[in-house]
Amino acid sequence: MITMKLLLSPVICALIGWFTNYLAVKMLFHPRNPIKIGPFTVQGIFPKRQKDLAARLGEMIERELISHTDIKNVIHDPDFINKHKDVVLEYLDVFFREKLASLHPMVGMFLNDETMKTVKGMLSKELDEMLPRLIETTSSQLECKLDFKCLVQDKVECFSMDQLESILFSIMKKEFKFIEIVGGVLGFLIGLIQVLIFML
Repeated sequence: MITMKLLLSPVICALIGWFTNYLAVKMLFHPRNPIKIGPFTVQGIFPKRQKDLAARLGEMIERELISHTDIKNVIHDPDFINKHKDVVLEYLDVFFREKLASLHPMVGMFLNDETMKTVKGMLSKELDEMLPRLIETTSSQLECKLDFKCLVQDKVECFSMDQLESILFSIMKKEFKFIEIVGGVLGFLIGLIQVLIFML
């Protein structure tokens, strides 16, 4: 009988270790609302600290992941500017040939290929001066209007706990499962050590 209990000890400890870690993972999100147990209040870590988590996440994303400097680097890139210039020139070409020429037959006569080539050359030079200024204005407006920290903070604060739990479990499902397994393995090893101690 004693031998059977000793043999069962690692299994029981493994189950206790696994269940303890399983419960710890669940208590990250549950209970959703505070529950009073005598002098103690029990609530899941994330429901209790959602606002703090949102604020810290917003700060971290703005500081480490994306900033206004990153956006400025993108929109001030020459390739970015040239692509916008090509789009504007293409639109103006369609405007002159199709819409402006349809106003009067005489306008269409003047807008031949040679004239259009000259006009596009002039417009191209104007755009070379105008687009950087326009992009600089856009960049300044984005910096004033787009607050990454507040944007992330507001979105995370508006998440329901079901959404937040679903998102975190989709990202860290394997890690949470690993924590549970480690609890079982450690429990088994502790039970095994107990058996060895009692047998000595």
